[in-house]
Amino acid sequence: MTKQVQQLDRVIIRFAGDSGDGMQLTGDRFTAGTAEFGNDLSTLPNFPAEIRAPAGTLPGVSSFQLHFADHDILTPGDAPNVLVAMNPAALKANLPDLPRGGDIIANTDEFTKRNLQKVGYTANPLEDDSLAEWRVHAVPLTSLTVKALEGFDLSKKDAERSKNMFALGLLSWLYHRPTEATVQFLETKFAKKPDIAKANIAAFQAGWNYGETTESFSVSYEVKPAKLAPGVYRNISGNQALAYGLIAASVRSGLPLFLGSYPITPASDILHELSKHKRFGIRTFQAEDEIAGVGAALGAAFGGALGVTTTSGPGVALKAETVGLAVTTELPLVVVDVQRAGPSTGMPTKTEQTDLLMAMYGRNGESPVPIVAPATPSDCFDAAVEAARIAVKYRTPVMLLSDGYLANGSEPWKVPSAAELPDISVDFATAPNGEDGTTFLPFARDPETLARPWAIPGTAGLEHRIGGIEKADGTGNISYDPNNHDKMVRLRQAKIDGIAADIPALEVDDPDGDARVLVLGWGSTYGPIAAAVRRIRKSGGKVAQAHLRHLNPLPANTGEVLRSYDKVLLPEINLGQLALLLRARFLVDVISYNRVRGLPFKAEELASVIQDVIDSE
Repeated sequence: MTKQVQQLDRVIIRFAGDSGDGMQLTGDRFTAGTAEFGNDLSTLPNFPAEIRAPAGTLPGVSSFQLHFADHDILTPGDAPNVLVAMNPAALKANLPDLPRGGDIIANTDEFTKRNLQKVGYTANPLEDDSLAEWRVHAVPLTSLTVKALEGFDLSKKDAERSKNMFALGLLSWLYHRPTEATVQFLETKFAKKPDIAKANIAAFQAGWNYGETTESFSVSYEVKPAKLAPGVYRNISGNQALAYGLIAASVRSGLPLFLGSYPITPASDILHELSKHKRFGIRTFQAEDEIAGVGAALGAAFGGALGVTTTSGPGVALKAETVGLAVTTELPLVVVDVQRAGPSTGMPTKTEQTDLLMAMYGRNGESPVPIVAPATPSDCFDAAVEAARIAVKYRTPVMLLSDGYLANGSEPWKVPSAAELPDISVDFATAPNGEDGTTFLPFARDPETLARPWAIPGTAGLEHRIGGIEKADGTGNISYDPNNHDKMVRLRQAKIDGIAADIPALEVDDPDGDARVLVLGWGSTYGPIAAAVRRIRKSGGKVAQAHLRHLNPLPANTGEVLRSYDKVLLPEINLGQLALLLRARFLVDVISYNRVRGLPFKAEELASVIQDVIDSE
């Protein structure tokens, strides 16, 4: 039977099932095939924090959303076009997000009386008229998988575990995704268990063949590759990009990279990734706790390495004292905070932007630190390089604020050449710098950057001491002199303030130059804001957009930009933390729009808010 192939410009698919159904793996593999095909893409993994949430229940639902297109896209999509529901819980949890007319591919084998009762269904929605407004494809995924694996020496339970690969094969056929990479992945992943590898490959191929032969799907869909700028691309997640950025910074600076870290969701993958790259001289230390992790990283910085520590919000609280020590000793240290929903343990696998004020002020005393925030998963690479550049050049700890959405999400990344990366050269102190020619002054300062010299311990003639007690300007001797303390506090602040002259000005996207409303963002709100701005402009509205990467210090022209517009709208996934800082600093009545749901903004939602602000002019 010849099946019709329909052309689409974009598709949003959501895989959903029990947290043990392998939805994240399925989504990852579909994404890999999509990246290989050349589509632009953006992903949104969403899973419970529990290691094994109760099977078949709403809290145990895990999902993976992928938006892919033949053109430039900015978000994982507001709502799926296709929902793959592996059980009743997955259907019930995700159906509210599926627009009327969308496709549902449901695993009928799991719609048992017991599973239906677990989530409050009194009747099977696949058999009554409750889903009449959607296009339902009822597929017995589990039993089809078991049948496809009858020739393998597997128990029924083990065979059933491959149903996610059957679903992946079916969706790969439906959307013309490449299959070779998935086969190679399964062969590699289960290299030590060749029978399991063969079974999963057989299930994957059976899913493809089912799509090709069944009458349930009379149409398949094709989304042509996107037109991207020439170059070498790969699909990359935010945590991977951040790890690669740190490696690049290590190579560019010539400094060995030392990571002192304690595992914490959603930052652990940075530790995992860096541990794979020892050939670059990377040393990773999984500490016994957060305090030990940052202490080791600071010690490595004292010894002449690029010291890095990674964590999430609760870990930042524990590291605060040592970050303060890095401020007063003036040693370069990169502190990566992959923000998550709080307070306390909160919702570890959900995203937020709620650590900005902690990054700014979460230490005792006057202890300013630069803050850098990436905008997209691939931008985590550049943000990591920038954080390392500032830390090394200005001898200061730097906070890098990523978040769970960026960390776990992925998109195509154009691999840069080494020549495109900034210079991060390091000049260690090699000789005494005192007027007498024999004395070393550890707190003498570069007149341009106000950075103190960085002397590797053991360098002859450069013996010195550093520590948490206040030091005398220049000599570094312990000092309780009030005037000296005031001077040192102001010098440390001036050093951070001076970084504003070394970062790009805030750029504004205002095509006609006559917009009266500016939408400002920072961090991971970039994609949803930019997508919403596109919608407003497409409908004839006029709106400007700007996005902050550097949050401390702010770009030198920030105040000028804010005062250039009648109204400034600032969406944040917190209760208005940046808005508070901007109002205090620039006396501009920033309009806050805040949602703290553990999820990124939707473009449609922000477009409505922007239009309301424009209409109120």
